Amino acid sequence: MFPIRDHNPSRRPAMVTYVLIAVNIAVFLAMLPSYGDERALLSIYSEWALLPARISHGDGYYTFFTSMFMHGGLLHIAGNMLFLWIFGDNLEDEMGHLRYLGFYMICGLAAGMAQYLADPGSRVPMVGASGAIAGVMGGYLLLFPKARVDVLFIFIIFFKVFPMPAWIMLGIWFGLQIFAEMGSTGAGGVAHLAHIGGFVAGVIVTYPLWKSLGGTAFWSRTRGHPTHRQASYRFTQSSIPTVARRRR
Repeated sequence: MFPIRDHNPSRRPAMVTYVLIAVNIAVFLAMLPSYGDERALLSIYSEWALLPARISHGDGYYTFFTSMFMHGGLLHIAGNMLFLWIFGDNLEDEMGHLRYLGFYMICGLAAGMAQYLADPGSRVPMVGASGAIAGVMGGYLLLFPKARVDVLFIFIIFFKVFPMPAWIMLGIWFGLQIFAEMGSTGAGGVAHLAHIGGFVAGVIVTYPLWKSLGGTAFWSRTRGHPTHRQASYRFTQSSIPTVARRRR
């Protein structure tokens, strides 16, 4: 189940979101030659990825920041940038560029701290923007719970796009993170606890803005949607002529 777009593109260019996407892609491309060389990749991770055991020894505090811009592969960065592109623009539109940038960094740091506190002695490197992006999703949920999100559902050979309210899509995603964390062995893989920590931080940090906008009165005014009109998505008719089937 993958979100592919929401129905409320931002009113103004989401410059910070675009820059964040560009920086993540630039770092990924810079690391690309190392993905085929395990020794080179481990060397990069040992210096720039978040290693809880290293933090516990009083070293590498800067990796709470640098690890937010590193990714473990093409699918990892593609998924993260898709979520950031879908949910980041409306949040930046409502917060403003600088506040949104600070919000993003705080959520990323909170996600890294959540993963660190869960196992301070871990030597498994943590990389990825997903904790910060989880914070963006949490903020989006609080401000725009009924915004329509188109979700691509794939089941074996069945493909279908469903529009659904953001609170359902994001609620399912958050529930899956909790479920996955409860069944995790802690041996590595996806940092579900970082996702949870980032999401919760996003809701908490966005709460003062939501209150200043009127809280539940803001929801009443906007009906839980972004404050501008929805986009109209329609399939255009193909220019290929239709050929009638002849009966024999």
